Amino acid sequence: MNIEKLKRAHVGYVDTPLEPMDALSKTLGGRLYIKRDDLTGLALGGNKARKLDYIVQYALDHGYTALMTFGGVQTNHGRLTAAAAIRYGLKPILVLKGEKPDYMSGNLLLDRLMGTDLYFVDTAAADALPEAERAAAKQRFVDQCAQEIIADYAARGEKVLSIPVGGQTVIGSAGYVQAIPEIMRQMEQQHISAKYLVVGYGSTGTFAGLWAGARYYHAPFEVIGIPIEPDYRPVEETVDFINELSHTFEMGFTCTAQDLHLEFGPAETPYGGVGYNEPDSVTERCIELLAKTEAIFLDPCYTGKVFHGFVDLLRRGVISGADGAIFLHTGGAPGLWTREHLDAMQSPFWSDEKADRVHVRKL
Repeated sequence: MNIEKLKRAHVGYVDTPLEPMDALSKTLGGRLYIKRDDLTGLALGGNKARKLDYIVQYALDHGYTALMTFGGVQTNHGRLTAAAAIRYGLKPILVLKGEKPDYMSGNLLLDRLMGTDLYFVDTAAADALPEAERAAAKQRFVDQCAQEIIADYAARGEKVLSIPVGGQTVIGSAGYVQAIPEIMRQMEQQHISAKYLVVGYGSTGTFAGLWAGARYYHAPFEVIGIPIEPDYRPVEETVDFINELSHTFEMGFTCTAQDLHLEFGPAETPYGGVGYNEPDSVTERCIELLAKTEAIFLDPCYTGKVFHGFVDLLRRGVISGADGAIFLHTGGAPGLWTREHLDAMQSPFWSDEKADRVHVRKL
């Protein structure tokens, strides 16, 4: 099928702003811009809304009555999937990898307010296995639980669409293929020239869609991926997925590993931090930098790490601000209000009144 004829629902807003970052440009030099996919409107916004436009349309066209997806306990994709389901009269189901937290915070509060059916799948027992066996054992258990959950809903008359982590499907990634002409149109309207588009590299559906769209629509910029965790998805899998996109949507190109541009950062301070969704001081300071210069908030799991890469690549001259660079903000701000990150930020931002610019006056 041709990508330009693919039907979609409208779960959020497209034509999100492409804005100059004037204050940050003065700090770092060059012409720096931000694509505000944190402003897609659905349930506090985020990039997954673009994917869900196409996933929801697929669900409606094929008679599904429920959307189920997977992720960490604080998954942004899960929050938006639940919201999209509710908006279109479907049942929202989240399968969350980890034990149930004693304290509800961040995205969990939003999921709960939306009435989402939540399933916590605790795979910690597999940590006792030899390292080579752990990942497969955990995935088998998650898959088993998912099949049992689907069967349980089917017995109640529901038809459940199972959506992979991050909405990483060919149909979902169409949303980011089609984001490219939107960006190009905005650049033309605003007389913006930019040589680089810096994006996160996680479950890779966003990165893959943007890369494929940039190739298909002959974008004037290079798409650069920043892994958001040390244990990133193998490049070969992303290449295979991009080629599946090209084949499915009749895009007419072939991708190789040498075509992709990923930046990992220095060995001592990799952009992906110390682990998935684990607090780290470098990411926290990058979040502070954008807040101080542009009053824009990032999250500590994804966008803070991607922005770390964006800033460091500019400072080290790997990319040139003079050529123009765009940072894609994919949302995720509720992550700032998760208990683990709030706890981690107390010391650097709330322990020294002078350094923290905090003033107390008493009667």
